Amino acid sequence: MEIRRYQQADCQAVAELFYKTVHTVNAGDYTKAQLAVWATGEPDLKQWDQSLQSHFSVVALENDNLIGFGDIDQAGYLDRLFVHADYQRRGVATAICHQLEQAVAGRVITHASITARPFFESRGYQVIREQQVARQGVLLTNFVMEKEQSSVD
Repeated sequence: MEIRRYQQADCQAVAELFYKTVHTVNAGDYTKAQLAVWATGEPDLKQWDQSLQSHFSVVALENDNLIGFGDIDQAGYLDRLFVHADYQRRGVATAICHQLEQAVAGRVITHASITARPFFESRGYQVIREQQVARQGVLLTNFVMEKEQSSVD
């Protein structure tokens, strides 16, 4: 597995991985209606690219296939962390998350899905609060979580 910085040419594959991951990995914790508004399948690729370029963003590759990605902003908000359904529980999310956490000093905050909560708890994140996020009138549950870090290694 190789982890490298996100490049504009990755955007389409990242968006496709996001959609497929939400609709497979998260399907056990969310309804079809929730999945449909979370990942519509019609991403604004320009907006995604701008967001990923403005953050510290990385992709994980295996044999030149994109198998995961994640990003964090300068303030320590870990925005996205997604791993292909076929590569779950193989250390991909751990490797990506480590890279993201190393990019910032101090506190890291994320809004973790029900599915991702145990992963973040295993990395030392604490739940600050549960919240309901409305998308197109549909409520999605997630958890505001944070981790205090001593310094950038």
